[in-house]
Amino acid sequence: MDATTEVVTAAPAPALAAFIDRYLGYRMVGYEPGLHRGLPSRHMTFIVAIGPTVDVVEHTDPRQSPDSFRCVLSGLQATPALISHNGFQEGVAIELTPLGSRVLFGMPASELWDLSIECSAAQATLGDQLANAVQSQSDWPSRFAACDRALLAAVRTESVTAPELTWAWRALVGTGGTCEITPLAERIGWSRQHLTRKFTAEFGASPKLAARIIRFERARRMLADVPSYVSIAQVAAACGYYDQAHLNRDFVELAGCAPTTWLAEEIPSVQDPAAPEARG
Repeated sequence: MDATTEVVTAAPAPALAAFIDRYLGYRMVGYEPGLHRGLPSRHMTFIVAIGPTVDVVEHTDPRQSPDSFRCVLSGLQATPALISHNGFQEGVAIELTPLGSRVLFGMPASELWDLSIECSAAQATLGDQLANAVQSQSDWPSRFAACDRALLAAVRTESVTAPELTWAWRALVGTGGTCEITPLAERIGWSRQHLTRKFTAEFGASPKLAARIIRFERARRMLADVPSYVSIAQVAAACGYYDQAHLNRDFVELAGCAPTTWLAEEIPSVQDPAAPEARG
């Protein structure tokens, strides 16, 4: 059987849009069994499995034992996880920004830094509700609508990230991780050291590390999408790296391999395709 990949994206309900960028439904069939790298990203990992569980064989924190998840939730990370698959993968990835951790789970994203858990461990009913609701639907619009209903019911309006940190996070994302940290702190009226302490306590990563992760993610997406005649050096320049060697070093540290190795080995990633929206 030929390998096929189906990816469908959708915007969340308007009330969720401040902290969820989109839903991404994926179905991959006919691939050789193997390992998939779960790479650092500006989004927390929040995946509802359909059919086979999400099987993490190597966590970002080596002290965490391998585990399988129906609805996996992880904080931000600076190293790759390894996920085993049997050639078939299906589920809904919820692109949750760390600004949504307090709203949905009543905790800062830092409490999930470098940690993967079953969603129900963070919010007693949400994980099971999501898993059961998504599994019971047969088409993507119905699955996305089920996510809307479950997530809207879980929103805690009394728990939000401080406005200074919300602004700082969005500024880093908006510049692709290229803005300088000291001017960022000065815009808020804080010292760089104070911003670093507050930012790390909220998100788990310092502003400097978060900027690296955001810049790396942009470069990774660009490498996956651009035509072959666009060089890695050109991608490095477009994403704010000093040169290709700088991009290569960051890639090895954050992805565990060089860009060329990742491009050659990785099956199509659900994090990368720019699929059409399923609904507005």
